[in-house]
Amino acid sequence: MPSLARSEWYDLTRDMNWTLSYVDQEEAWPQDLSNTYGIPAEKWWGWDEPYKVTYSEYVHNQVGKDAGVYSVNSVIGRSRMFDELDPGWKSAIVAHYGAIAVPEYIAGLGESRMGRFGRAAAWRNMATFGCLDETRHGQIQTYFPYTLLNKEPRMDWAHKALHTNEWGAIAARHLFDDMFTANDAVSTAIQLTFTFETGFTNLQFLGMAADAMNVGDLDFGALISSIQTDEARHSQQGEPTIKILVENGQKEVAQHLVDHMFWRSWHVFALLTGISMDYYTPLEHRTHSFKEFMNEWINKQFIDQFRDFGLERPWYWNEQFLGELEWYHHALHLGIWTWRPTVWWNPDAGMSGAEREWLEEKYPGWNDSFGKYWDVITANVRAGKPELTLPETFPMVCNMCQIPVVSPAGYAAGFLKSPAPLLLDLEGRRYTFCSEPCKWIFEQSSARFKGHLGIIDRFLGGLIQPPDLGGALAYMGLSPEECGQDATNYAWARENGKA
Repeated sequence: MPSLARSEWYDLTRDMNWTLSYVDQEEAWPQDLSNTYGIPAEKWWGWDEPYKVTYSEYVHNQVGKDAGVYSVNSVIGRSRMFDELDPGWKSAIVAHYGAIAVPEYIAGLGESRMGRFGRAAAWRNMATFGCLDETRHGQIQTYFPYTLLNKEPRMDWAHKALHTNEWGAIAARHLFDDMFTANDAVSTAIQLTFTFETGFTNLQFLGMAADAMNVGDLDFGALISSIQTDEARHSQQGEPTIKILVENGQKEVAQHLVDHMFWRSWHVFALLTGISMDYYTPLEHRTHSFKEFMNEWINKQFIDQFRDFGLERPWYWNEQFLGELEWYHHALHLGIWTWRPTVWWNPDAGMSGAEREWLEEKYPGWNDSFGKYWDVITANVRAGKPELTLPETFPMVCNMCQIPVVSPAGYAAGFLKSPAPLLLDLEGRRYTFCSEPCKWIFEQSSARFKGHLGIIDRFLGGLIQPPDLGGALAYMGLSPEECGQDATNYAWARENGKA
């Protein structure tokens, strides 16, 4: 039986749009799930993206990728490669798996929503493949750490983290539920696939894949590279969605959606990737600083896409974002190391003499802003008093990003327009925010966020019993064996001091 060439049938089968006659538009595509933002249905039919793939091609490609990456995992699992990795790098991947594995699966829900409620057949086709991608990403990033349980028991947090009330897990759920599961299809395309995946996820996987190969972690490097090839394809759903909004007079809608989710993504990205790149990656394998990475991929390449669509940089770009790029992840690192018992990985201080010189070189003024804190911490460790490096109180936590409130010191204080915390009294409750953009996002959609209780809200509300650190750790699901410790047992502090 003769077969048609692909070019003769692909567009016909992909673009199967039609005008509904037996049900109303609202019945087939409810606004809560498939918001058109006032654009007629036929206008959406021009939706188009560059990655055109058939199901048979998709399956063939994915089978090849899985065969390659699982074979690497099988071979390396029988070696001592993981045992010989730098302790800081191990912390980076334990943190990554816990924060990313289950959210990858949840992202499949967002893709499914677009696959059913996207306003064009071509879009629904691409989103269906995206759903398969995210299912694969959740499975593979749960399986790989599972194979390492005999070497690092805390790898079970790849599956466990998002099912606990650990403060980082609460922050991740707050972001991903907002972006993946509580969005209409159009907003999901712009916030998940354009802002989060094109702007951040692809970049994280590119950067971490390169670092993994440099460190010698071939297993993690192969995994992340395999995932990134999927992300590069289905992340393209955001661009044509923005294009249709702008062409039909809804530029402000697209701008608002990007402004909202870029800031939220930035804070989680700085927490996870910024710290891993500048503190957990071994010094000899750091190809560039987190700031250099962000300047190249975000401030240049990603911003060019804004201009291509006629969008503007978010209103907070110069004063807030570029300012935080100088200090925010350094402050988070200091806080996480200090509150290390509250996380499921072992934070690496990264405070050897050579590492401090590197930080000062990459972030001039770092010693003035953060080095003075580490001087005191180092002195306490050298004096045999590590207990003085642990906290006695709980921090304030932002009611928007759910990340502890941090502020810069020294030279970096000049980057902060308004001192944190920022407060808002609403309906008899006081809300705390770490930054103007977080407060702005909350105020723009207060009905969406006002009922949420952060970890400190739960403590003050009596939900955590007993009301002390031990009760909080138990509430967060952290057993004594799982609580984070210094990754190198303070080797960095003893480098030039007393044992």
